[in-house]
Amino acid sequence: MAILGPHSVIIFGLLGNIVSFLVYLAPLPTFYRIFKKKSTQGFQSIPYSVALFSAMLLLYYASLKGSNAFMLITINGIGYIIESLYLLFFMIYATKTAKIYTTKLLILFNIGALGLIVLLTYLLSKSSDQRLTIVGWICAVFSVCVFAAPLSIIRQVIRTKSVEYMPFSLSCCLTICAGMWLLYGLSIKDYYIATPNILGMAFGATQMILYLAYRTRRNSEILPVAAAVVDPKDREESNNTGAADPCCNHHHRHDSSNGEVEIKAVETNQINHTA
Repeated sequence: MAILGPHSVIIFGLLGNIVSFLVYLAPLPTFYRIFKKKSTQGFQSIPYSVALFSAMLLLYYASLKGSNAFMLITINGIGYIIESLYLLFFMIYATKTAKIYTTKLLILFNIGALGLIVLLTYLLSKSSDQRLTIVGWICAVFSVCVFAAPLSIIRQVIRTKSVEYMPFSLSCCLTICAGMWLLYGLSIKDYYIATPNILGMAFGATQMILYLAYRTRRNSEILPVAAAVVDPKDREESNNTGAADPCCNHHHRHDSSNGEVEIKAVETNQINHTA
């Protein structure tokens, strides 16, 4: 029975699937870049291996769940296909070392770890309900670990005061995605789905707040600089009289067919007020 209304399961399930699908498509620019360069350029395969493992684990959980599992099967089935294509594409253009490393990851996660989970849950559980509970806890713990991964990015943003490596759009999509799956989990009373997404929303909101804070701070710290074109005759007179412009910090020259033109970066009075 749904907690949030009779139609909430379909509504939040569809919204969760749509946003999750967009998140799955987020790496497309990266792979387009790899395709153009014909090289993985130092990109790692770990995120795609982990995402593939997560999709396979949730598919196993959905197969045990039976009822109210259609939405989980749909999006994780799509995720399984997309992540498999990402890894196949990665392997085509990866170096030999990267291919070996990716193969080890796939054997470790998608064959070894998942196979061990399936085997142990069938051997150690006495009933289907107990098996569902065990796999549900495993999914929840793994989801928490995945959501905790951005902690390193958050620490980097605070240390460097730069949001260069934390795109706002991705943080926003992940937060909305976690919110939709939180509501979906509550609507079907599946707390193995709902609980980790509370943490996902918290981390996503933290990333967006940090982005806005440090982006605003960075913009406020940009000092205005005005460019002045100095006539060569004025420059010669200044050199002859020994006069110097105290406002100029640096200059560089540009040669053209009409003669030498000097471009000087002149700080405005506002710089002195903000210093």
